[in-house]
Amino acid sequence: MNGKGKISFWTLIIVFVVIYFSVELITGFIGGLKKLYAEYGGDNEGYTYSDKAFNLITTPENKVLEDAIKKYLSKNNIDLNIVYADNLEIVDKLNSGEKYDAVWASNSIWLDSLSGVSTSDSKSTSITPITFGIKKSKAEKLGLIGKNVKMQDILTLIKNKELTFSMANPITTNSGASSYLNILSTLAGNPDVLTSNDLKSEKLKEDLKTFFSGLVRTSGDEDFLETSFINGNYDAAFTYESSIININRKLEKEGKEVLYAIYPVDGVSVSDSPLLYINNRNEKKKEAFLKLQDYILSGEGQELLLNMGRRTWYGGTTDNAPKDIFNKDWGIDTTKYISPIKYPNMSVIKEALLLYQTRLKKPVHVVFCLDYSGSMYGEGIKELKNAMDYIFSEKATSNMIQFTELDKIDVIAFGNSVNKPWSAKGNDTKKLLDEINSYELDGATSLYPAAEAAINLLKNESDEYNTSVILMTDGEGNIGTFKSLEATYRSINKDIPIYSITFGSASYDQLNKMADLSNGKVFDGRSNLLEAFKTVRGYN
Repeated sequence: MNGKGKISFWTLIIVFVVIYFSVELITGFIGGLKKLYAEYGGDNEGYTYSDKAFNLITTPENKVLEDAIKKYLSKNNIDLNIVYADNLEIVDKLNSGEKYDAVWASNSIWLDSLSGVSTSDSKSTSITPITFGIKKSKAEKLGLIGKNVKMQDILTLIKNKELTFSMANPITTNSGASSYLNILSTLAGNPDVLTSNDLKSEKLKEDLKTFFSGLVRTSGDEDFLETSFINGNYDAAFTYESSIININRKLEKEGKEVLYAIYPVDGVSVSDSPLLYINNRNEKKKEAFLKLQDYILSGEGQELLLNMGRRTWYGGTTDNAPKDIFNKDWGIDTTKYISPIKYPNMSVIKEALLLYQTRLKKPVHVVFCLDYSGSMYGEGIKELKNAMDYIFSEKATSNMIQFTELDKIDVIAFGNSVNKPWSAKGNDTKKLLDEINSYELDGATSLYPAAEAAINLLKNESDEYNTSVILMTDGEGNIGTFKSLEATYRSINKDIPIYSITFGSASYDQLNKMADLSNGKVFDGRSNLLEAFKTVRGYN
């Protein structure tokens, strides 16, 4: 079989093995891509309205119900097309003309901003109050258990540096905005309706600044607030009652100390989770909506919400709440009347949010670590510069993510080596942008040394600032080691989260290790780097 034009037996074997392992490699690679997309890719990528499916836009807190809802609708021969977005983003999408069949928001207050969108059949699906969850031993030490606590009492504890807390960002989350409006309304003396004039009070502004001086960790979403609290070491969390329940379930399972829920007697924010139809003059869509709404409000649907820690009785009190969920040992008492605050109109809410972003929030010291390795050549570096131009300019005010004069910013460029930091105040970033735009690409990827330099830059920062690292890379770090970074991080004993933004072929394994080390998070910037930078700003 070795004659001219013949293929030997061993050659055939080698060809077969090469083909087999090539197929295995490609299959594994595709499977890996699918896994990465499922984990990091947005559910909303490439959304288009479907005439055949039922199109629902809702908040991420309802994602845990997706499988149950899809299963129910499929029994009725209805396909579900679902998009997740925060409340303000939902309003922006609908006002900009994006088409959906129904919206399920966290709170009715956000829907007041809808313009030119015809809706009907709005019904509340559950009630969720905001509560201040404090480590039980801390609550006992401070004499809060069994006491009628007012917001002023919490302010005094923060002012005396006896209490700190974590909270979701008021600009990007409903729980954060609801918590903020709760604090704002009660410290303003619970006016019948909060007005612009109330926001002009200098005493109120000083009280609010003092209150937020105790905010040591901000999260851009409710899920990460729970995760970061469990993995971190914080006194308290100001968030949904349902989040306190979820946090305590996990803390108890891990044998850790639970939180004790405090409901300020002078007023509590309450969210009503409305589900409503968007009129598209399509009877089949309306019929599908009513089936969905009936299911959510049915015994089965309400049981799902109840198990998530959401109140499915509408106002007042109850003796029938499951004791293992609404646990009195955690301070959660459904037999006690909660006094809800009155929400102001949307124009006042927006004014209040702007006031928070520009005057009230605790200043930040952020270090941006930007990849200038050779692989960023072309479109990559162009997108990066465009994103930084947005973040560091007045354009950021449109999303209320601008820095202020009290904020500190450092930028570290890395390639073959780590560049000396460029520094600026948050309101004076022109020179920063000049440096970013003129710096040239430089070979390899000093990922770990850049992160280490950022940590060393922040390690001695005072507690007057919240600190974080925002790291963007398009590749795999090939200079330095994670071991060295880990040793540096553990030696400082300071809460400095590393938030990474992926681009190109960035190594998720490397970035996830840094996130786990620092109680941080990884964000996907592959499809839209600017949007990723906008998102990560909600976490610092």
